[in-house]
Amino acid sequence: MQYHVRLSITYHYARPTSGGRHLLRLLPQHIPGVQEVSNELIAISPRPAERAEFTDFFGNRTVEVALGCDHSEIVFTATCKVDRLFEGPAEDRSPPPAALRDQIAAHRDLGPAAPHHFLAPSPRIHPVAVITDYVRQQMAGAATVRGAVEALGLALHRDMRFDGSATTVDTPPEEAFTHRHGVCQDFAQIMIAGLRGVGVPAAYVSGYLRTVPPPGRPRLEGSDAMHAWVRAWCGSEDGWIDYDPTNACFAGLDHMSAAVGRDYGDVAPVSGILRTSGDQKTSHAVDVNPL
Repeated sequence: MQYHVRLSITYHYARPTSGGRHLLRLLPQHIPGVQEVSNELIAISPRPAERAEFTDFFGNRTVEVALGCDHSEIVFTATCKVDRLFEGPAEDRSPPPAALRDQIAAHRDLGPAAPHHFLAPSPRIHPVAVITDYVRQQMAGAATVRGAVEALGLALHRDMRFDGSATTVDTPPEEAFTHRHGVCQDFAQIMIAGLRGVGVPAAYVSGYLRTVPPPGRPRLEGSDAMHAWVRAWCGSEDGWIDYDPTNACFAGLDHMSAAVGRDYGDVAPVSGILRTSGDQKTSHAVDVNPL
């Protein structure tokens, strides 16, 4: 499936700000056999005084920019074409949940994709007893690790309510779980906290999702948003499998991954520092158009 993706993020400051250094993780990843990216462009207004590109430890494409002039608004725009090739996981070859611990211990590679990096607590996601207990209940009886991951995702989709105004980017997983509502970030972070709590390595994935308007309704430009889902390590044969608990499905042709990390802090589309005072407002728009 081929898409044209466009993302625009605007920050407006109540008072002019000076300086500022930002890290941008906006473009989808090049993943052989999974997705190919071309016609890439990142535009920044005002024009930065410095700009550099690098790949971080987890393999995320990162642009670093520094702004030298005073400004009251900054706009980041990213556009590209994505060929999504991966339709979904193949036959389940993952081990029984009880055997996963030994397979993790036998994994000796400590590279970016090693499961060991995604078992321990991270700055935004840590074990929560009530979530761990819930996960054990939902995964009980699963014959394989991948089956257990899917069972948990289906349960969260059933028991959680999507509410775009219920949480913020800083809402901890335990708070969203207590109230049983949130956005895709909350669904993903709760699932990750639970999987790690029972010994399943889990990563946070940010990216783009093709959305389909209701029958008979036109698609609204800019109505989409960046999406988040979970990447779980399902053993030495299956490796990493992407699951979207918000939509109760494995990631397939409609999902385009942009960055992966331990939690949102590793994959935030825009992060950094600046010198300012007063309030700021943020708006964003995403268009994912099939070609």
